[in-house]
Amino acid sequence: MTTTVTPSPSRETPAGSAPASPTRPPREGSAGTRTRKVVLHVVLLVGGIAMVFPFLWMLLTSFKTLPQLLGAPLSVWPAPWTFQNFIDAWNDAPFAQAYFNSIYIAVLVVIGTLITAAMAGYAFARIKFRGSRALFIVFLATQMIPMQVTLIPFYFLMARLGWVDSHLSLIIPAALANPFAVFLMRQFVLSLPQELEEAALVDGAGRWRIFWSIILPNLKPGLGALAIIVALSTWNNFLLPLVLLNSQDLFTVPLLLQSFRGQFGSINYGLIMAASAVATIPMLIAFVIGQRRILNSMASSGLGGR
Repeated sequence: MTTTVTPSPSRETPAGSAPASPTRPPREGSAGTRTRKVVLHVVLLVGGIAMVFPFLWMLLTSFKTLPQLLGAPLSVWPAPWTFQNFIDAWNDAPFAQAYFNSIYIAVLVVIGTLITAAMAGYAFARIKFRGSRALFIVFLATQMIPMQVTLIPFYFLMARLGWVDSHLSLIIPAALANPFAVFLMRQFVLSLPQELEEAALVDGAGRWRIFWSIILPNLKPGLGALAIIVALSTWNNFLLPLVLLNSQDLFTVPLLLQSFRGQFGSINYGLIMAASAVATIPMLIAFVIGQRRILNSMASSGLGGR
């Protein structure tokens, strides 16, 4: 007896028509996701305005006249606009000398920090010796100690070396010991493939040759970001110049600004804001130009995975 299996009837698609696509169920939570994004953007916008507003207030106040400051201290928009505050601020204080001092101190500190941090970072990342990890942890832990704690011993050390009231006290220690810079360079070296060094070792290259010819050229993104960070930190340094410098011709911009405020603070706030703008705008421009390099370098260094 033969059993015949008949195929089940199927729907045929008419010629020339595309097969019907299955309907997608509506995505759940899409409205909630949009709401969360809107709330997040509103919070970020409010926070951004709160952080930018003091700087805008400083700039707008620097263009106000003294009668407007005395008559309408809460007014935001200058009426009329005046550049006289900037002229008076530049002439009443030796800003040119202070600018020169801050610039050359920052340049020397940046160069010294890049050299020492790159070499120390390479040593901690690639050269294994007894106690290297413990030494690195101790060196990095010094960053957790507030500067105010070590300020008096540091002053006595600078006095013993004869560097009080000298720019050497601001340049040499900062260029030789920067735990954050060493940590950042170590992370960059760890992100480089070790096969490059192994191939160079096979070819007979020594540690110095490997560092100068292979490691250092590959550290350029990290060195660029570190240079901007160190320059900003050095330019804004106020506590050490306040303690170590006595002569006005050696003052840096933040220190000169403080003495300027002490002299004119109770008379003309427009003058104070103009002087603050003169001191702030150069580093603000440097940060705006280099912020993308800083963020990209931090992301590529693997700081979160080491």
